[in-house]
Amino acid sequence: YDGKCVFCRIARREEPGTTLLPCEDEDLVCFRDIKPGAPHHYLVVPVKHMGNCKTLKTEHIPLVKRMMEVGKAILLKNNFSDLNDVRMGFHWPPFCSIAHLHLHVLAPASQLGFFSRLYYRLNSYWFIT
Repeated sequence: YDGKCVFCRIARREEPGTTLLPCEDEDLVCFRDIKPGAPHHYLVVPVKHMGNCKTLKTEHIPLVKRMMEVGKAILLKNNFSDLNDVRMGFHWPPFCSIAHLHLHVLAPASQLGFFSRLYYRLNSYWFIT
């Protein structure tokens, strides 16, 4: 736990302005992005503090898969069922504003605005899927 990390505080329910969405994985939390790039834009975050996506190793593959499953489940719970029109990924440092691992879940990807298409561009130098 890093008390200076806003995502650590959100995960511990210490940020009253952020509503956590129902998440079936006790090691993860999910909430809406404060600057949504799509009609559905959620962040899936490990409760335990982890560095950004550059710190991921082979042993983290199950964690990332669980993060993606939580993202899909949140979309389904929020009445979005076209899982072929979803973009999920991580901002690559130095393009991530918070140094706590977080998966962006955006849908429908076909409705991303001009800047969001750039900012969340598939497998770009700054956003990886």
